[in-house]
Parts: sequence; C-alpha cells; structure tokens
Amino acid sequence: MTIKSEENEPNIPRRLFGTNGVRGIYGRELTIPLVIDLTYSLATYFQSGPIVVGFDGRNSSPLLSNIVSAVLNAGGLDVMMAGQIPTPCLQFAAKTKKFSGGIMITASHNPPEYNGIKPCSADGVEISREDELRVEKIYYNRQFSKVDQTSKTFADQNIITEYLDSVLSLIDVEKIKSRSFKVVMDLGNGVQTLVAPYLLKKLGCQVFTVNSNIDGDFPGRGPEPTVDNLTTLSNMVRDLHADLGVAYDGDGDRSLFCDEKGIIHPGDKTAAVLVKYLINGKHKGAEIICPINTTLNVQLVADEGNSNVVYTKVGSVEVSREMIKRNALIGLEENGGFMYGKLNQVRDGAMTTGLILDMLINFSLTNKSTNQFSEIMASLRKIAQFKTKFKCPSKDVANKIVTKCIEHGSPKKIESLDGAKIWIDEESWIMVRPSGTEPLVRMYGESISQTLLDSKVREYTRIIESLL
Repeated sequence: MTIKSEENEPNIPRRLFGTNGVRGIYGRELTIPLVIDLTYSLATYFQSGPIVVGFDGRNSSPLLSNIVSAVLNAGGLDVMMAGQIPTPCLQFAAKTKKFSGGIMITASHNPPEYNGIKPCSADGVEISREDELRVEKIYYNRQFSKVDQTSKTFADQNIITEYLDSVLSLIDVEKIKSRSFKVVMDLGNGVQTLVAPYLLKKLGCQVFTVNSNIDGDFPGRGPEPTVDNLTTLSNMVRDLHADLGVAYDGDGDRSLFCDEKGIIHPGDKTAAVLVKYLINGKHKGAEIICPINTTLNVQLVADEGNSNVVYTKVGSVEVSREMIKRNALIGLEENGGFMYGKLNQVRDGAMTTGLILDMLINFSLTNKSTNQFSEIMASLRKIAQFKTKFKCPSKDVANKIVTKCIEHGSPKKIESLDGAKIWIDEESWIMVRPSGTEPLVRMYGESISQTLLDSKVREYTRIIESLL
C-alpha cells in the first residue's frame, strides 16, 4: 500500500504517492471517495486541459477511468479518453499531442486486487516528487478549484498507430525485416497485447504469443514478469527454435528478455547490453541515468564506452525526471524498465523490444559474430545477482531493518541515497530498502563471487527476519 506516514511535511499527515503514483487495494485503500478527491486535486494542480486518460486491463480500471474523466470535467478540464492502452502509449500521447497532462489508471505489476492513479505532466513523464507534494497538499487542505460549468470529453482512435509509427522511425526497419526474427511473447494478460505483437509484425517477425488475452485477474503468471515465473516462455523459445522471447508487466512499461537458449536475463543485464550497443553506435558517449541498485555491469560498460553514469534513488520517476533535467537519452531500472529518450524519457516495453531487435541486427561483437542474443549477453562480465523481498508490517519496522543492516559488521563503505547499499568490497554489495509501492522490504545483492554473495545474503536475511 502506498499511503504512508510522512513526518517531515506538517500539512501532509500521510503520503498518498508511492514510488509510482497512488496505489492500493481497490475498495479498501483505493476507495471511490479517495479517487474522487484525488482527481479534484489533480484537476486543481493541472489548472487547464485537455487531460488524456487511459486504463490498463484490471477489473476495476474501466469504472475508475470513467470516474476520473467525470471529475476532471466537473473540475473544468476537457478530457481525451484514450481507453484501454499501455502506459507508455498514454505518456506518448500526453507529450506529442500537447495535452496539459495525463492520468493512467494502473497498478502496473501489483497483484490483481490493487489499482492506482498515475499522473504525468505535459512532457509525458510522471509528475515530479515536488509536484506530488503539491497535489497532496491540495488533497488534504481540500483546496479544490471551483468552476461554474463542466467541460467536454472526446476520444482519439489514433494514439497506438501514431505511437507505432514513432517507434518504427527510431529503428532499422528494413534490416530487421530482412532477418525475419522468430519471437515468442508472454504478454502476461496485460495491455501490451494491444501494441507489442503488432509492432513485431510490422517488423516482419514471426510472432508466437502466450497469455495474450487481457484479463484483470492475470491468470497466466501474474502481472509481474520475473526470472522465476517465465518457464513457459523459456520452454516455448527452445521448442520453437526462436531467436528470442520477451515478457511484459501488467501495464506494458517493463520487459524481460529470453535468449535463444531459453535463458531469462535480469532486466538490468539486458539493459547493460543495450547501453553497450547504443553508446558504441548511434549515441556515442551518451550519459546513462539509473538507480543505485543497478548492476555493476552498467558502470563497466559505460567505462568502456567513455560514458558517464548518474545514479538516482530507486523509482522510474527519479530516473525519468533526472533524464529530463539532463536531457539524457538513456535510462534504465533493474526491474526491466528501459527508457529511450529519443521517443520519451519513460519506461517502455515495446520500444525496448524494438531496440533489442535493432541491436541483434546491427551489433557485431566480432567479424564472425552471429548476432545471437546469448552471444551478446555473454560479452558482459560474469556477476552473480540476488533479489528478494520480505513482507513488512510498517514503515517504522522497515526503517529499523535498514538501520540494523547499516550498523552490522565492518563494510568497505555504505551509500544511503536510498535505503542502504552496503559494499562488502569493490565488487560485492548488499542493498536493503523499503518498497515504495507495497508493504515490503526489498533486498538486492551482487558479487563476482557466488559463494561470497550467498554468504552475505544469508547473513543479512537473518538480520531482516529477526526484526519481522
């Protein structure tokens, strides 16, 4: 649940916004009265329209989108209804069609019972942390703007077509078509079903899909793709002798990839090879923006390509807003969120898929390279990774866990930009931080030594579990 206490803001007794928008269990935490008042607050914040509104495939999303639209109208703002659509497409529309902003109804990768409200600015990027606080102040003080008349709602049927055309303009279409890639897609019962398969067909790919019906209960493998729950994708890639596989989250802004051998790769490792491709090719020396929990491989690749890496707190808002600030073209998260600023500085699963195909057709590691995905992934340094999460009863307990981990042992150094990143040596670290979207504490780790990593994971797991 994202609604949490905030001691540093006297006018804001509870934070509404978490890592990505306002989320909660629909009907229990994300109630209709909360959605109405939050939308009035957003209408007051935006001041003028039109606002583009879209929704994902969750069961409660159509109703919530209608409520949001009606309240925006009542607040004096025109609304363009995008309908059911992936989050990156809505953000693309907000940016390219010169809307005052957008609101996406989604809880992204959260379980089916959750939903959420995710607003973005006119630049197509989620509103800043400072603007989140402005909206919350309006909400708690009930400083809603007053109007004497309602405004209008209209629709636009061309968003997805225009989005696809823009993605295609940024990759080598004819060269990709000549390869006739065979691709397996696990669409996760999410809204990327409406876009990604059509993108690949336009690229001349043979497309095979699983979990391709939009279903708010996410019966296939849940709304969050992970290395551990994509066995079906992996098996299909091997059985069909496909070139690659890809899986998306519930609202389509994240993607995980599977090579031709059926190996599922963590999001930031795939991002590292994309970074390597981009900064050694069309964007030589480009700056890279990523959170502090990103794999060491990104820094190593950046060093080889004479590029600078800027680290942020965890969260796509932090990365995207830093990209806007620095006019950066490349951003990424460890969870499969890759951001390509030539289209928009936001996570985008379909755009990332296009870039992967572009990489496979253009990026030769040697003169004899076959451009297989596994070969390109093998060019990264071998680094063991670990990621897990622990249910946590409160933010207070989560903070105690972080403090206890900081006080433990004699680490080489500790970075406290977000939670605690504890460096065991120059190439080994454990990170512990409270989740911003769920009642969880997350733990990440990396080392060039699997034995050392396993030992440190056990060590810090005992500390965390002792406080739960």
